[in-house]
Amino acid sequence: MESNKVLIITYYWPPSGGAGVQRWLKFVKYLPEFNWQPVVYTPENPEAPAADVSLFNDIPKNIEIIKLPIWEPYLFYKKFTGKSKDDKINSGFLAEKKSNPFLEKISVFIRGNFFIPDARKFWIRPSIKYLANYLIDNPVDIVVSTGPPHSMHLIALGLKKKLNIKWIADFRDPWTNIDYYKDLKLTRFSDNKHKRLEKEVLLNADFVISVGKTIADEFKQLGAKNIEVITNGFDSDDIPVSRPSLDSVFSIVHLGAINKDRNHPLFWEAIKQLLDENNEFKNKLEIKLIGKVDNSVFQQIDDLNLSAFVKHTPYISHNQVLGELMKARLLYLPINNTPNSKGIVTGKVFEYLASQRPILAIGRVDGDIAEIVTETGAGSIFDFNDLSGIKEYLSTSFSKFINVTDQSYSFNVDLYSRKSLTGKLCKLFEKQVDE
Repeated sequence: MESNKVLIITYYWPPSGGAGVQRWLKFVKYLPEFNWQPVVYTPENPEAPAADVSLFNDIPKNIEIIKLPIWEPYLFYKKFTGKSKDDKINSGFLAEKKSNPFLEKISVFIRGNFFIPDARKFWIRPSIKYLANYLIDNPVDIVVSTGPPHSMHLIALGLKKKLNIKWIADFRDPWTNIDYYKDLKLTRFSDNKHKRLEKEVLLNADFVISVGKTIADEFKQLGAKNIEVITNGFDSDDIPVSRPSLDSVFSIVHLGAINKDRNHPLFWEAIKQLLDENNEFKNKLEIKLIGKVDNSVFQQIDDLNLSAFVKHTPYISHNQVLGELMKARLLYLPINNTPNSKGIVTGKVFEYLASQRPILAIGRVDGDIAEIVTETGAGSIFDFNDLSGIKEYLSTSFSKFINVTDQSYSFNVDLYSRKSLTGKLCKLFEKQVDE
């Protein structure tokens, strides 16, 4: 039986590491098992947040990967803001180092108003030209674009206009409703242009996929007619064969970036109060932050005299992630305290679920993350202002650590396996091909 073919337009691809690469890398891994042959189109020289060569192990053999050079204005940005050419550019307004506030404000203004929808805009036209010629000679059944960066959607939009392809737009994050959109210092003209492009993508795509219900509802209000939620997930193959031993200390682990909006002062305040009240807690506590952390977070940690209890690891390869999570006594899941927080579904929550360790989440108790954590029985979520609830949960978790010998858990998480989610994706593909 001949396989169907799907062209995937993605900015993030190994050796690029970080959160952005995981979703479609894992879909590509399992697509051949559902009789879909992926073709990946990606930049030859992207500005990647990190490198992770371990991810090459997930790429199926004999799939076609097309790479085209990309020009991005980041070298000018780095010179302007005083960064070295080797410094990585963080999305989401995360500042690991102290910087010149004046230069940062100007650079943000330039970023938001001159590079619409993003700094990859210069790759749109050459990609449309290249792929239009490629698709004439190498037809596929479906084209998928995944963003951010949303320039990937504009490439697919151009192909739709030229060749009338079947096109699915996959949104890993919102566009104009993303948490840092308000920080872009947009002029009215630029704001309108972002919104016009967003609407054009939503109206012209044959189908739209989002990672959460709230984002899907927002896109429906903007005119998307055919939309489905396919969440992120975890890969069963990433789970270590033998489960590592739990940490001997009361370890609280956070995986991923923490910017200003994702840092919750009440979490640190609850930790501080428990340290002051409980000597045993002081002797057993270790907080592990794995990923990039905003300078303001470390400032608060210092102000509360908590530095001795915090261990920071800037990056670990993806094949180490689940092992680290499985050793933790408690997993910390902060959701950005922003107007769109109800719809934020961080990819890390699914790695957390796979680890089968209890989760302390802070965010909207009526949000999409709250539903996932609650329905799986994997932990508890507390409102941004619920100091007493956060403190009580930490205290109860520590008491279990001290007094309960068997601390194994079994949460209902099979729904979120990458293979299961790829099966759901392929049903959507087949529906589009049949129409």
